[in-house]
Amino acid sequence: MNRIVLFFVVLSLAFTACKSKKELAQSPYTTDPTTEQKVFTVPAKETREQPAVKAEPVAKTEAPVSMRKEQVSFTRQEDKVQNETNNFFVILGSFSQLDNAKNYRETLLNQGFTPIVLHSETGYYRVCVNSYQHEGDARTRVAQIRQAYPEYSDVWLLIKD
Repeated sequence: MNRIVLFFVVLSLAFTACKSKKELAQSPYTTDPTTEQKVFTVPAKETREQPAVKAEPVAKTEAPVSMRKEQVSFTRQEDKVQNETNNFFVILGSFSQLDNAKNYRETLLNQGFTPIVLHSETGYYRVCVNSYQHEGDARTRVAQIRQAYPEYSDVWLLIKD
């Protein structure tokens, strides 16, 4: 009998001792969750006839042209003869393997470009589609390529050091 009474006492203590007496923290920035939230509406503005405004076309800004200054050498002698006086090269591809650069050159030939392969001081083979003596001409060609061939939007300029 004592055991049964002791069991009920321990059981009742276990249930009453585990009750949480936590209250919600009161702060001037918190609200009572039991109160209903207020909903505000914004009154509609009066609609007056406004004169039609002619939308001006937004000037299209060109993406900046990446430029690098490197020492380069030509992989073919005939390319060197034709382009050695030029200092600005329009680059469409850069490869660490000469075979990959030559394969890309063939792809560009099929698309109507006249690419040449340059060997950079960094060890990369740069596939160039045009070369110029003046930077303005090279930038114009970059813009033309970006507009006509969106897949070559990452075209950049190499400046011969």
